[in-house]
Amino acid sequence: MKHIRIIAPSGAIETEFIDGAAARLRAWGYKVSEGAYARTRCGRFAGTDDQRAADLNEALNDPSVDMILCTRGGYGMQRIIDKVAPVSKPVIGFSDITALHLLAGLQNQPSLHGIMCKHIATLPEESAPVQALRKILAGGSVDYRWDAHPLNRPGKVQGPLIGGNLSVLYGLQATPYDLRSIPNSQFSILNSQFSIHNSQKPLLLIEDIAERHYHIDRMMRNLRLSGVLADIGGLIVGQFSDCDDDPAMGCSVYETIKEAVADYDYPVLFNAPVGHVEHNLPLWLNRHTAIESDTQSVLLQDGLLI
Repeated sequence: MKHIRIIAPSGAIETEFIDGAAARLRAWGYKVSEGAYARTRCGRFAGTDDQRAADLNEALNDPSVDMILCTRGGYGMQRIIDKVAPVSKPVIGFSDITALHLLAGLQNQPSLHGIMCKHIATLPEESAPVQALRKILAGGSVDYRWDAHPLNRPGKVQGPLIGGNLSVLYGLQATPYDLRSIPNSQFSILNSQFSIHNSQKPLLLIEDIAERHYHIDRMMRNLRLSGVLADIGGLIVGQFSDCDDDPAMGCSVYETIKEAVADYDYPVLFNAPVGHVEHNLPLWLNRHTAIESDTQSVLLQDGLLI
């Protein structure tokens, strides 16, 4: 029986969501335990920095724990990222947990960008994110298709998937945990025999919530000026929830993102079913991923597209 440890490395959460998530995971056949401070509240945080780091490190160092589920995002992971042990097992979460996914990438450890306690506890069992999470936790593969967006730059590409929340990625630029600190050589590139665009470069996933339009432009320009956008093989743009278009910018938020990558020719795929929405499908980060798109649809899978 696989063992999932629930910990709270960032924001505080209502305890009923921990109870509901644990109950559902146990119903799926998992052993579930909690960190000592998972239900703690210290202002906006789930415990002090030291408490949250201790819970995370205990889970990482416990050989009986197979996977770690973060209770929620919010804010707080960046305050303790330099106190965290090497990530040696899958971590589940998104939003502020992006910092932990980046740390996992430094150790070439796959981690799961996906729903956390609230949605595991409250979404219907038959909902797509819940069913996809159950399948992936049981060892199933990622295999998603969604409608093409008019702004897409179609193509076929594969490589390790990195990224997550744009604001967190931006906040960790020029630190030991930024995107360019994850060397491409750490990833197992399995497709050297295939002629596919930019196959040796990582694919970048971005999403965000409640950011001003010009803030998004600033963050994208930072990734461009720092060389991140030149060093990827494809861009997957998820949901930018509550990020209203600013008429003074003269374009939409998605158009601002497309403008930032206008100098590159790799595939750019908008409206991916990932982000701060209920229809937030889990994706493996720091793991080989293939995408193929045309004017009608986008296909994203684990592994190779042959």
